[in-house]
Amino acid sequence: MTFLLEIIHLGITNLRLHLLRSFLTALGIILGVGAVITMVAIGEGSKQEALMQIERLGAKNIILRSQKPPETNTQQGGQRSSFVIAYGLTRDDLEVIRTNFEDAEVIAPIKEFGGQLINGNRVQLSQAFGVTPELLSAARLRVDRGRYISPGDLAEKGMVAVIGKDVARQMFPQEDPLGQTIRVDEKSFLIVGVLAPVGLAGGSGASLIGRDLNLDVHVPITTARSVYGDTVIRRESGSFSGAEVQISEIYVVSKSRDTVIADAERLQRIIDVRHAAKNDVVSIVPYELLEEAKRTAMTWQVVLGAIAGISLLVGGIGIMNIMLATVQERTREIGIRRAVGATRHNITAQFVVETGVLSAVGGLVGVLVGVGLSVGMDRVGPWLKATFDTQTVISAEITGWSVALAFTVAVLTGLFFGIFPAIKAARQDPIVALRHD
Repeated sequence: MTFLLEIIHLGITNLRLHLLRSFLTALGIILGVGAVITMVAIGEGSKQEALMQIERLGAKNIILRSQKPPETNTQQGGQRSSFVIAYGLTRDDLEVIRTNFEDAEVIAPIKEFGGQLINGNRVQLSQAFGVTPELLSAARLRVDRGRYISPGDLAEKGMVAVIGKDVARQMFPQEDPLGQTIRVDEKSFLIVGVLAPVGLAGGSGASLIGRDLNLDVHVPITTARSVYGDTVIRRESGSFSGAEVQISEIYVVSKSRDTVIADAERLQRIIDVRHAAKNDVVSIVPYELLEEAKRTAMTWQVVLGAIAGISLLVGGIGIMNIMLATVQERTREIGIRRAVGATRHNITAQFVVETGVLSAVGGLVGVLVGVGLSVGMDRVGPWLKATFDTQTVISAEITGWSVALAFTVAVLTGLFFGIFPAIKAARQDPIVALRHD
């Protein structure tokens, strides 16, 4: 034990005598470890952000959506035409789904209606939907103020509305929207609630939903049907187009994640039978996208880790080069030590200790650098998003396994590339070494 401690002390002392050279030798390891931790943290942060956005749609949800069939988008002679076409989900479809999915937690229909939202001289395109109270849990929405649509509103066909956060901000910038009225086309609705912000705008969730939920206006579905009917008219540049859609979307919430895929397949079979060759209904299964996002994120993590690992390899090669130069420089010292009784094992141990210390210290500093950069990016990301008004989110999440793996690989890499110079030093002939200038 005393001999080992003496070897370690000797190795550390020699490194301290050449601090600048030791630092430059360990720099490759420091940058390599820092790069591994930072890249894996960015990959993990991006993965978690994407998964959270998809998770917000509900991992147990299956969304059926009416879509205009491709063949209806025809224009003759380059002229715009006026037309109304019927397509998509029907109330009969809803009843069939309810009959076949009695064990579903929630089945929530949605009906789009209206062309414009109006409040005084403020006008914007309508994103109004007739809904049922169950949509609140199915779409994982929260009410910020007031209340949501109630069963009583459905029964009474009440002229009440719950608006999204951005609708409240844009249409009522200087006043509290609760208790105010908002017009959808020619009809006025009393605002009884404001939804909490939904963090899907511009992200993976928004691309799946197809709209920004913060711009939604929700009213009782019975009101939407009785007041507006099934036809939605869009007026543009003197012409109009219309769609007769009984139900725009249906949320089906399975009883567990384990049954989501099977339920989605059953739903697809029902749609295939009832809408054969129409191509007017599409199904969205967030759980499938969640699993795909996990696989994609894992692939990117491996790629980023491999790229960063190259830095560790370069750092190890750098250590070997410096140690080989050190062996050449200390040839006479090696000869003296051999002459006074040091064995080849002693010489090898001394150089291996120096390499190990360099690698370990470089690894520890690299861990600090990597953690610091990751924390910095996580803090700077929201500031960049707010300052430059970008939807790109830069986030980093440090993982324990990446820190442990990077440090371990750094030490092992340093030792691996340090063994050859150590063996070369130990094989020096003592007589030749003593004659070396």
